[in-house]
This record gives sequence, C-alpha cells and structure tokens, in this order.
Amino acid sequence: MKFSIVITTHNRLTLLKRAMNSALAQTIPCEVIVVDDGSSDGTDMYVQGRRKELLDMGDTRLIYHRHATTLGHSGTVNQGVALATGNWVKLVDDDDYLAPNCIEEMVKAIAGRPDAVICSCRAIQVNENENEISRSRQVGKGTLLYIPQDEIHYAMLLELLPFGTPVQVAFSRSAFLKSGGWDTRFDTNYDDIDSWIKIAKFGDAIFINKCLACRTVWTGSFNSKFTVEKRLEMNLIIKEKIYFCISEKYRHSLPKLSDIKSSIRLHWGFVALKKIKIISALKIYLKTDFSMAASRLFIKRLVARDCLDKLLKESQENTLLFVRENR
Repeated sequence: MKFSIVITTHNRLTLLKRAMNSALAQTIPCEVIVVDDGSSDGTDMYVQGRRKELLDMGDTRLIYHRHATTLGHSGTVNQGVALATGNWVKLVDDDDYLAPNCIEEMVKAIAGRPDAVICSCRAIQVNENENEISRSRQVGKGTLLYIPQDEIHYAMLLELLPFGTPVQVAFSRSAFLKSGGWDTRFDTNYDDIDSWIKIAKFGDAIFINKCLACRTVWTGSFNSKFTVEKRLEMNLIIKEKIYFCISEKYRHSLPKLSDIKSSIRLHWGFVALKKIKIISALKIYLKTDFSMAASRLFIKRLVARDCLDKLLKESQENTLLFVRENR
C-alpha cells in the first residue's frame, strides 16, 4: 500500500511550512505533493528550494506543482490527486497538519479492511496559536470502527459517522477517480462532504478513534467567508444527496426528509443566534416547520454535542501539539 499526501495551498506560506513539515515527518515516509493555486507570496521559491535540499540528500518524496492561474480549492484538490502515484491519498489543507503517526495508523487500519475506500480519524481543533479549542467526537466504542458500505450513508445522514474535514480523511485514489472528483460548484463549501458521499458508494469505511490531525480554526479560513444562509443552503443540498444514497435496507427506518431539513434549519437558526445575527436567524426560522419530529432531531443533536463538550472540559488529558514536537 502506497500513500500520497496532497497539500493544497494559496498564499499562506507560513502555514504551509507547518503542513509540509508534518507530512515529511511521517513515521512511514510517503510521497508529498504540494499543489500551489497560483500563490504570489514566495511559496514557489520556498517549496522549490526545499525540494532541492531534499533531492541533494537523495530524497525524492517532495513534488511541487503550481497553477499559472487560480483554479480554486476543489480544482486544486483534483489536480493533486491526478498527480499522486499512491493508491491511497491523504489530503491536507495548508492551515492544517498531521500527527507523525497519522499515515502509519491509517495503513494499519486499512490493512485489516481491504474493501475500504475511505478512512477517517478524530482531530484536534486549534486556534492560530496552536492552542486546543476542542476535539472532534469519538464514534462508537473501541479504537477502530469498520462500517460496511450499505450502512455508511445512513450513518452520515443521522450524523452517527462524521468523516470530518480533509485533514481527517484519506481515500482510495481509484474510488476518488470513479466518483468524478471534487465538484468545483461547491468550492470550499461542503465540497469535501460531497466527495465523501460519492466515494462511499464504492466500498467500506473506517473510522479511527484517535486524534491524528490538527485543524486550525481561524478567521482567515476559506469557509468563514460564507454567510450562515449560504451554509444552510448547501447543508440542505448535501443532506438530500445523502438521503437518496441510503440503502433500501434502512429506508423503512428513516425520518422524513422534510423533518430532517427542518431540523437543519433549526440548527442553523441557532448558529445565527449564537453569532448574534438576529436578522439571519429570523429569516431562517420564518421558513422553518417547527414539527415535533424536527424538534426532536434538533434537540437530540444539541444534547449529544453538549455532553461531548462537558466530557472534553472534564478531561485532564494533556494536549500534545504535533508540530511543536517535531520542529
């Protein structure tokens, strides 16, 4: 099994250096492809220089590709996967980074499930100073969770299986290519989740209950540019896509699509209120059906997340930020 790490970047050289260091420091050495979406901040000079240093030491792992014109995040991901020679691909956005053993843990997990096409792990959310904000939740019990193909979309719909952001996910390159790659119409707004939905049609899934990556939450992130209303709109589209992918085996136990959509509107209205965007919240709630079924789905989600937050606050586990250990 060969892994390729694909790092996408655009004008964020300081953050890119951290992402590259984490990829090159993996306990299982693998191909590292940096795809530069037309940066103008010295990224080209830095990566080319780093590549030459490695080549002088006989290390050919680092590959660099630069777009002459900007393609956007989705197009840049597609280009990186096209260049990859590994049969599995690990994505990393330039503002995120990996634990040194991330690829090693994924290789072990995938070896035990040869029919898997997608593998995800937990992540630590950090701020711009690399201080922990939160952790993505554990799924099920035990270190590893294997999900048969016919159960994946059902679990995704009810948010029992949160694959997460690109830094958490690896996938079979062949399944990615069969799926058609990332849809550029969704650029940075659920383009990743849309891809996981499509890839999951081709095999089983794996979830590793370990924090093997760090995701930076900051004001300069791509998806922070979208309004609450736009995020809601795309969330509804994605949920509907998942709904119609669900196996016949589970269709009899599904909530109504209308109730699911209403619960999502309740969620995003709540998000708007938390952000003190009162007008946005009112617009969302005016279009929401406050049915009992939708309210139950929303409350169930809210309670689950609240319980997780309490557990994290009570935990005395020390956070080890991966890059600081490996600089």
